[in-house]
Amino acid sequence: MFCRSIHVENFRNIDIADVEFTPGVNILLGNNAQGKTNLLEAIYVTSLGRSFRAQADSDMIRFGEESAYIKNSYSDSIRNMEISMRVFTGRKQKRIEHNRVKISKMSEIVGAFKVVLFSPEHLSIVKAGPSERRSYLDVAISQIKPMYIKALQSYNQVLKERNSLIKSAEENRENFDATIDIWSEQLANLSAQITEYRISYLKLARKYIEKYFSEMTGDSERPTLTYISSAGIDTENFDINICRDKYRELYFTRHDREIGAGSTLWGIHKDDIEIELNGKAARFYCSQGQQRSIALAMKLAEGEIIKDYFGGDYPVFLLDDVFSELDFRRREYLTRNILDKQVIVTCCEKLDIEDANVYTVENGRYTRV
Repeated sequence: MFCRSIHVENFRNIDIADVEFTPGVNILLGNNAQGKTNLLEAIYVTSLGRSFRAQADSDMIRFGEESAYIKNSYSDSIRNMEISMRVFTGRKQKRIEHNRVKISKMSEIVGAFKVVLFSPEHLSIVKAGPSERRSYLDVAISQIKPMYIKALQSYNQVLKERNSLIKSAEENRENFDATIDIWSEQLANLSAQITEYRISYLKLARKYIEKYFSEMTGDSERPTLTYISSAGIDTENFDINICRDKYRELYFTRHDREIGAGSTLWGIHKDDIEIELNGKAARFYCSQGQQRSIALAMKLAEGEIIKDYFGGDYPVFLLDDVFSELDFRRREYLTRNILDKQVIVTCCEKLDIEDANVYTVENGRYTRV
């Protein structure tokens, strides 16, 4: 899969831009705050429907404008396609088209155009909080399992309703007792379903993560990644029925504890990935270089799994200023492993990559070298 071109209007600091890409390595070269990451963000939004750095759609719109427009023309191994999207200020929904057919929800086409994003923030995924690792799983799984998105959206809505009911329990215990089990049953089913998705994905990722880490470090150290359930589920010998029953037991019998806390205390929104190196917690005992090797291996594994799922077709890799954050050995390794993929990379200093397609970036303008 590769992005042939991106057309952008009124997005961040970009007035209007048309940028064409080649199937290999594409470099966006320029100083900071000129629009390199903005273009990557525009490409990313056409894949996942949301930004990797903005909380609201309106944050992406050029100051003083009512809307922003993006059109991504891309190809897989079979045909040419396009995704277009207009994002508005306020609460107005995005206007989305896939191959010029109107789409009511972005979730209907998430994964049509597949990307793997690697940014400096991802280099801290090992030592960051659990939410960063959950986000890694959610983005990765969404692109290969469309039903995962729907399950996650349903979970978040049910969790919101259940938490609201818990907060109101002291004032209206009668209503709480009459309705809490309805939400608890739904949440138990969704928790078990999403846990199964995440564990299955992590098992697929392990072999690639171990391979890449070993190649990068050139030694016998072995990273292990284990899914940690907030409900105490045995994730190595996972059984969805046991998982569902465990959540039911927690949600149906621990009401007083949850009322005291004011929220739901167990669920996939509190789970984590435990990352170890040779049996020791990587976030505490690994060097910064080892942590970055694991993070890099996790992102490269994400691409391999997408390729395996879709007949050998790699996703597009978006690398946002990561070369400057890596030491020489890891930069060299990353370079070797991107040459057979389409990569769009931002940098402040020119990279020594043969036959790369280079654009200089200045104040939201993109000039081919």
